[in-house]
Amino acid sequence: MQPLTEQEIRAAFVNCTRGEAKRLAVPRDLADRPWDDLDYLGWRDPQSPERTYLVAELDGRPTGLALRCPGSPSGQNRRSMCSVCVTTHIGGVSLMVAPKSGKAGKQGNSVGVYLCSDLSCSLYVRGKKDAGVGARLHETLTTQERIQRVAVNLAAFVSRVTA
Repeated sequence: MQPLTEQEIRAAFVNCTRGEAKRLAVPRDLADRPWDDLDYLGWRDPQSPERTYLVAELDGRPTGLALRCPGSPSGQNRRSMCSVCVTTHIGGVSLMVAPKSGKAGKQGNSVGVYLCSDLSCSLYVRGKKDAGVGARLHETLTTQERIQRVAVNLAAFVSRVTA
């Protein structure tokens, strides 16, 4: 992923108003992010952890989603799987819900996805972060193929939000 500025991030959001995008908490450590290893930029609002955000590069431009994480990670003692990177965690996957963009979102329609609670899918599939014993299922896919799967799964989710 190409490094993004705060202004580019705020302009990328498709499912919130410009005012909401202007007020959201953008990470202060953008210069320190491992951009070459990211398929998307994801973060939680430090003042309101149930608010999460992600910005992905789709069709050559950044696309941002505001999400809600209505509660704690799923199954504190149960293994759950992220729908985007297919990493399993014990208590480390959360249901994240995005209001749909446009008129559907204004009517209260939303789309949910199970994501790594720390939004580190990119680092898990590259082996740069460990989710614990048994977190990666045995697969014959190469790292590059797993990265491609993340891109496809993420694009499908964004498409459901923007449709």
